[in-house]
Amino acid sequence: METRISVIGGANVDLSATLSDAFIAADSNPGHIEVGYGGVARNIAHNLALLGAKAQLLTIFGGDLFGGLLQDYCKQQNIDIHLSEKITPLRSGIYLCINNHGGEMIAGVADTEAIREITPEWLAKRIGEINHSDYIVADTNISEDAIRYLMENSTAPLFIDGVSTTKAHRVVNALCKCKLPYLHTLKLNLKEALAVTQTATYAEAAQRLLDMGVAHVYITLGGEGVYCRNAAEEWLFPALPGEIVNTTGAGDAFLAGVIYALAKSIPFPQTAQYGLMAARATLMSHKAVNPDIANILL
Repeated sequence: METRISVIGGANVDLSATLSDAFIAADSNPGHIEVGYGGVARNIAHNLALLGAKAQLLTIFGGDLFGGLLQDYCKQQNIDIHLSEKITPLRSGIYLCINNHGGEMIAGVADTEAIREITPEWLAKRIGEINHSDYIVADTNISEDAIRYLMENSTAPLFIDGVSTTKAHRVVNALCKCKLPYLHTLKLNLKEALAVTQTATYAEAAQRLLDMGVAHVYITLGGEGVYCRNAAEEWLFPALPGEIVNTTGAGDAFLAGVIYALAKSIPFPQTAQYGLMAARATLMSHKAVNPDIANILL
């Protein structure tokens, strides 16, 4: 049976600049600029669709040119967007990143104001269909209140991607306000994990998150791999070798790989190995989603 997954959060047009040489501040740097389609939730949904899942994206499209392009592209990639909404006065999400000549991000700017329209009330109108999913995924581009609503009303396992140090705090705040705090899976990078837990190591951060009500924690460590922990066990998996072309979307692919593995009945923490394979596929691609990811994981 086809796995059905609802993914809630951002869909953006991506402007990705990769430098040809070492970065020089306050100067015009030669490099390559690429326009693509991204957003954490959209990237996750796209990866899952490529891996054979029925991916359902819930997002807000603006009424501008970018919004129309995003909608058309989602449909082309077999991403179901019937629960999403187009709001004409709004500007579509735009993400701008600058990568060094090795493909690693120097800085990024996300303009995701449209996602504020995903409120608890907006989700309540769709929660019946959302809960028909096998898994539910959200990114922290949506508000703390919306995250809390999903924690309290989701009947399928809920996965959350931390997105950034600023936005990841929304997960912790939502857990603190829930009557029965519980979250199936939280994926953060090291910087996000230390920031939201005010701890000094990834092991301490993971334990703090477990104490808050997270059942499964994945903390990605860049070139050092990933640390995974639940109440019963902890593992550190090394990163997989491969040429890094672009880091945009690697974390999104990691979480998609984890969910794909779970759908295939792969147990924790071996799911992380599939996440690492998916992340490596993206790192080796100029795009935020590697169109050949299925050939790597299947």
